[in-house]
Amino acid sequence: MKVLFHGTAAFEGIPSLFCHCETCKKTKILGGKNIRTRTSVLIDEILKIDFPADTLHHSIRDSVDMDKVRDLLFTHSHSDHLYPEDLLIRALGYAQFNEEEELHLYGHDLPIKHCSQLLATERHRFQFHNLKPFETVQTQTATITPLLANHDSKETCLLYYIEKDEKSIFYGHDSGWFPKQTWDWLKGKKLDLAILECTTGNAPNCEVHMNVEDTLKTREWLIENFVMKAEGRIVVTHFSHNAHLLHEDLVHIFEPNGITVAFDGMQLDI
Repeated sequence: MKVLFHGTAAFEGIPSLFCHCETCKKTKILGGKNIRTRTSVLIDEILKIDFPADTLHHSIRDSVDMDKVRDLLFTHSHSDHLYPEDLLIRALGYAQFNEEEELHLYGHDLPIKHCSQLLATERHRFQFHNLKPFETVQTQTATITPLLANHDSKETCLLYYIEKDEKSIFYGHDSGWFPKQTWDWLKGKKLDLAILECTTGNAPNCEVHMNVEDTLKTREWLIENFVMKAEGRIVVTHFSHNAHLLHEDLVHIFEPNGITVAFDGMQLDI
């Protein structure tokens, strides 16, 4: 299974628009792995998680044929994870593509409502699927179970457990410390890959995102409860410029603890 990290930043991106903080200034000079676009992951070129406004840039930079994607999962409706206006580009009359192939969209109420309302007046080849937490669904490309996140009290935000080709992935952001139902559900699972977040860096605890301490505690829990396979990998992503940590700083923090720091364009084979 190939896992491509299209983007690895939080809402603002790094460097952030309009920002003159030291992190953004240094990022513009250093470039490379410090440049981060909004977070999204692509699995085997056919299963995509989240659809930020940077998707066009991702497809060009990473030479990805987006029309190969069969399933698109949404974690929640925040604009750095869902930019539905660009889905219009796949409505009939805007692009030339195989009109026999449907793109299936999965999410909770709000993301699906945004997409279906936007496309209501268009002829399109989308199918909409409203997910319920902890109810497993067989998609065109994988078996998925949406889990509860702790992120926004105004909507149901989701994490995902994904099974494909005898491999298991936990997609664990955006969220602060997970709800008890999610921790309980993960017990007994065996992960090949856990994708976590560290939006806030070394800042004090934040209820809706994880800091360094939370990320390390999550790793400890996954290992102590035998959720990670012996050869399983843990990756951290979704970084904010307001954490004031460059890529090398994140590597210094996480890699001695057995956690890989994602960067834009990174690909894992699991």
